[in-house]
Amino acid sequence: MDLSLLFKALVMGIVEGLTEFLPISSTGHLIVAGKLIGFPEAIAATFEIFIQLGAILAVVVYFARDLFGVLRRAVYDRRARRLLLNIAIAFVPAAVVGVLLSRFIKDALFNPFTVALALVVGGVIMLIVEWRPRQAATHDVESARWQQALTVGVAQIVSLWPGFSRSASTIIGGLLAGMDRPTALRFSFYLSIPTMLAATVFDFVRNFDQIRPTELPAFAVGLISAFVVALIVIKFFLGYVARRDLKPFAWYRIVAGIVLLGLVASGFLA
Repeated sequence: MDLSLLFKALVMGIVEGLTEFLPISSTGHLIVAGKLIGFPEAIAATFEIFIQLGAILAVVVYFARDLFGVLRRAVYDRRARRLLLNIAIAFVPAAVVGVLLSRFIKDALFNPFTVALALVVGGVIMLIVEWRPRQAATHDVESARWQQALTVGVAQIVSLWPGFSRSASTIIGGLLAGMDRPTALRFSFYLSIPTMLAATVFDFVRNFDQIRPTELPAFAVGLISAFVVALIVIKFFLGYVARRDLKPFAWYRIVAGIVLLGLVASGFLA
């Protein structure tokens, strides 16, 4: 058993759990972290499938009671059916674009320079949205309109660029659509389940023949660490957003992006 690989898998799983649901881009951080610790590129694509699955399971477990309640009520409750329909509406835009452009995205946008650029631009957009005066009209996910769901879905397309962040794009989309911050965050969490699950299944089918039994222990370490850390982050972020705005995350993105641009320019990261 390669203990070095297990340690690297643990680090990458922790990075995934920490960053997947914060508006700072998990994919961007994984790309940079993988290069810094020398994670084997040959198994990176398949490994990311497993750690993303760990993050998905964390959302399902954390919101299990709410989600099963919505599914049960959907039989007779119009509000529950509307929420499920809105999640489906928000899911479609990025899913379609992601399938059509998946190869281009992998080839052209998965590198430290594009990640750094997306971090900075995304951080600036977050600051503008937070500073912009707005009056929230929706304070409950089950009260959201289909037009708001579509706005979130279109915003999620931006997250296909590594570094922009699925969480950031959907939360910002929700805010611009008239949701209050906690509602936008909860809708973002709900939307993450079909979005991330579809991406995981899509990648798993494409990379199934590359999975080797000798690598499964490392994949298991990554999955479990991502699951545990993501559970903690979800609880923290829900509490944080109920009391504060997203400006600290925006400033973090800008600073991190500038540092990464410096590392790329110096040749330390390529």
